[in-house]
Amino acid sequence: MNRLLFIIVITIIISSQHLAQQPPIIPMKDFFRNADKRSYQISPNGNYLSWMQPWNSRMNVFVQKIGDEKAAQVTFATERDIAGYFWKGSERIIYIQDSKGDENFRLYAVDTDGANQKDLTPFEKVRVIVLDQLEDNPTEMLIEMNKNNPRVFDVYRINVFTGEMQLIAQNPGNITGWMTDHDGKLRVATTTDGVNTSILYRDSEQDEFKTLITTSFKETLAPLFFTFDNKNLYMLSNIGRDKIAAVEYDIANNKELRIVYENDDYDLSGLNFSRKRNVLTFATYIDWKQQYYFFDDLSKEIFDDLTKKLPDYQLALTGSNKEEDKILVRTYSDRSLGSYFLYDIARKDLKKLVDVSPWLNEEHMADQKPVTFISRDGLTIHGYLTLPKGVDAIKLPVIVNPHGGPWARDSWGFNPEVQFLANRGYAVLQLNFRGSTGYGKQFWMRGFKQWGQKMQDDITDGVNWLIKEGIADPKRVAIYGGSYGGYATLAGLTFTPEIYAAGVDYVGVSNIFSWMNAIPPYWEPYREMIYEMVGHPQKDSLLLYQASPLFHVDKIKAPLLIAQGSNDPRVPKPESDQIVEALKNRGIDVPYIVKENEGHGFRNEENRFDFYGAMEQFFFKYLGGRISELKQGEIKN
Repeated sequence: MNRLLFIIVITIIISSQHLAQQPPIIPMKDFFRNADKRSYQISPNGNYLSWMQPWNSRMNVFVQKIGDEKAAQVTFATERDIAGYFWKGSERIIYIQDSKGDENFRLYAVDTDGANQKDLTPFEKVRVIVLDQLEDNPTEMLIEMNKNNPRVFDVYRINVFTGEMQLIAQNPGNITGWMTDHDGKLRVATTTDGVNTSILYRDSEQDEFKTLITTSFKETLAPLFFTFDNKNLYMLSNIGRDKIAAVEYDIANNKELRIVYENDDYDLSGLNFSRKRNVLTFATYIDWKQQYYFFDDLSKEIFDDLTKKLPDYQLALTGSNKEEDKILVRTYSDRSLGSYFLYDIARKDLKKLVDVSPWLNEEHMADQKPVTFISRDGLTIHGYLTLPKGVDAIKLPVIVNPHGGPWARDSWGFNPEVQFLANRGYAVLQLNFRGSTGYGKQFWMRGFKQWGQKMQDDITDGVNWLIKEGIADPKRVAIYGGSYGGYATLAGLTFTPEIYAAGVDYVGVSNIFSWMNAIPPYWEPYREMIYEMVGHPQKDSLLLYQASPLFHVDKIKAPLLIAQGSNDPRVPKPESDQIVEALKNRGIDVPYIVKENEGHGFRNEENRFDFYGAMEQFFFKYLGGRISELKQGEIKN
């Protein structure tokens, strides 16, 4: 065999072996279908389990006595998924649901056998927030509603059997949050004038609220819950520090008493406690994964035992009965939605309840790896890179996926969008650009008034870093995001048109002026804060004009797909309508998916299928990659 023929044969063998390592093309619907069962909870008496599962393609609540084979369906939603639920005592289920994505959630109740269904808040265009479940009160709970004024929320005591309610605290107009003590007494409120936040306090419900402390919105001082003697407050605070820490605040002397826990590199995200034992249990923060810091030996012993029994997965303790001797455990990873387990603490007995998505083989999923790079102005940017499985990381088609918020962050875990795109052969880059949360006060504030500017530069720098590393094919880079990520998509196509081959905008802002004018009434107290963080429509008009993609559509060169819910209260439909119309006026036909029964993102399963099916075709047409169900010749324009 001559040398040239030998090289060709070896190349064919290596290529065949390489291709054989690629996972199968998984049907799009397998990534975005409803789970068979999810959102498990345990009744306070520990005798029943509940969960949500599909019925006529809508997520509904089911209840089962532990040890029985048969479950009872207790809700029968047909138009829209149940948005959330919880136990009220061991005989009543409380759940919330909105209409067509408008986020005006109503409160409903039903017995655990499906009887005595009750719409507790039968009000149009009113949003309900659960304030305190009043676990020791068998018939009542506290809720917030903006029934009297759409801008503000008053507090009501409501009977969960009859719906009878009593106004117990009227909002004077500037209160943005309420908090009870461990006895269910309303004793803390937070106010804002738009840029300054005050914490109000009273010793009893018979007293008037008085201001405890006032801070700038640029500082965090957020009450979590009272100390167990109801005298002091546990708070999240970055007063006098860059990173958010958990502190105990001395109410009587109006000062921080002690730091409960802090991390030098990351903001603390939560503080947990045992209601039965009246002790702090653990604090949480995210570096690149969720991390725990334990305060008491029993909690650590439980977690250590679960970790031994469930290695290679992240664990989340999702609920317990009132005695706290039975707990629900959820596992997950970057390649799996995991499973639910019931754990008996005394017997250390772990019983699997269900796999959340057993139709997805985690061996076929891709790894989500943490990455860092340095921005053009010297800032360290963290993110995640998911490479398609079974191919070399050389000149791959890439989809940049900026997160929403923008005052949020991406974190490690199973993301169906990311895994779907990786399965189709795309590398996916997620970036916690400046302005993202979790990395401290200064990093967050670096994003102020930087929409379309340095925040966008961080995304661009991430793309250039991938190209420099040889991972990205510079001719096959696309951008996709939802909400602020949708804005970043439009900004990327507008302000750096040479970088992107295609873009998908999902409920994204196109015109910052009109978006600000249309914010929901209950966001009105935060208007001045939004002006500080994004820009003032009069004082910063040039800045906002320059940052609004709508006014620069003439620069868009790449194909664009847009998706929008008609009832979106956060990014209203005109945000998408405007840019679609502007592009049509230039003679550019933009594929535009509008769902009349959706809001800020698509909840209904069939609508998700339509959107991600269109996305699959769109990216295949302009980036290549892999596709299921349709052949290349059948791709729609």
